[in-house]
Amino acid sequence: MKHAHPLSQKTVVITGASSGVGRAAALAFAEAGAHVVLAARRQDALDDVARQCRALGVEADVVLTDVGDPQAMKTLAAQAIERFGGIDVWVNNAGVGAVGDFTDTPIAAHERVIRTNLLGYINGAYAVLPHFKERRAGVLINTLSIGSWAPAPYSAAYSASKFGLVGFSQSLRGELSQHEGIHVCDVFPAMLDTPGLSHAGNYTGREIKPAGPLADPRRVARAMVRLAWQPRDSVTVGAAASAVKWGHGLAPNLVSSLMARSIRAYWRKAVPVRKTAGNLFEPSSAPASIDGRYRGLQARDVVLPVAAGLALLGAGWWAMSRKRQGG
Repeated sequence: MKHAHPLSQKTVVITGASSGVGRAAALAFAEAGAHVVLAARRQDALDDVARQCRALGVEADVVLTDVGDPQAMKTLAAQAIERFGGIDVWVNNAGVGAVGDFTDTPIAAHERVIRTNLLGYINGAYAVLPHFKERRAGVLINTLSIGSWAPAPYSAAYSASKFGLVGFSQSLRGELSQHEGIHVCDVFPAMLDTPGLSHAGNYTGREIKPAGPLADPRRVARAMVRLAWQPRDSVTVGAAASAVKWGHGLAPNLVSSLMARSIRAYWRKAVPVRKTAGNLFEPSSAPASIDGRYRGLQARDVVLPVAAGLALLGAGWWAMSRKRQGG
């Protein structure tokens, strides 16, 4: 006899559920038997993933939501509670990006990144934590990034938002330590093959591609499911994420400088494209999917990851050599 998953019949709210990790998480939680409440700014994409979740035998509700709006997030929580009687897991996952020279990128774009990636998570926690405290139980999962450890040159606001989330989560864990049944969990993925970068604001005038190696977003979704019933403070997905954390910790200025240099070298050869705000101010009209279809990149397309990897290895070798000389 097959035993029910620990999350069967639980209620999970997921923001940024229309594509990428959020879409993968919706399906992963549905496969575990959880009812899902899906939030994002794009109705048709949410309806599509909701249909896929219902086909797995669970209930799935859709709530059109801009995470940057505090009242919209309160409405999201209220509708989930009214529909299912309570919320067991809340996944803060919505995110946007703006790539370009800091002063060439409109200040409104920087502000939008912070409003979505940082304030959006704060709004989500503010909406659901009173409910968790009332129930004396609940799991809050925050999707962070390797960008929380190593800032990405030419993505200043994104880096600021992800660094800010580390402090936010740690602060909340301290406050909530007296509530044994409430957990704040962080997920740190490596670079992922999602549509996120293609949807981002691009103020470079050049085609941008993610740095490899790229991990499958479904791995992040599975990690979220495990955290929901076996909570931990944090989990890292992908060996590259740990390597970046280690390398940047050893020589942060060196790694950042080399990464910026490699990015500029890549852009000099990259295909020219028009500058765009992407999905910063309006939902993307591109097909919504889990995958970004970048994993087939050829070696000539990955100047940036190779350079970044060498920077990390070089930083590690330098630090170890200095340690041996001093010992």
